Amino acid sequence: MIRKTQHVVKSPSGGWAVKRGGSSRVTKIYGTQKEAIERGRTLSKAQRAEFYIHGIDGKIREKDSYGKDPYPPKDKK
Repeated sequence: MIRKTQHVVKSPSGGWAVKRGGSSRVTKIYGTQKEAIERGRTLSKAQRAEFYIHGIDGKIREKDSYGKDPYPPKDKK
């Protein structure tokens, strides 16, 4: 099963970009990381996708899942 993903990454041309996983093109470039995160989160929820936020260094600093998690947590809150 191929998982849908959305990523917030630093754009080489400046600003922050929202990008679909596996795509070489960006969806849109935003002036701030906060704006890109808001849009990426909205897209991920609508697509029931995994959402990754990358830092300036390119490493994943935060991750959320909005789809059906194949490994849900065992503890129910």
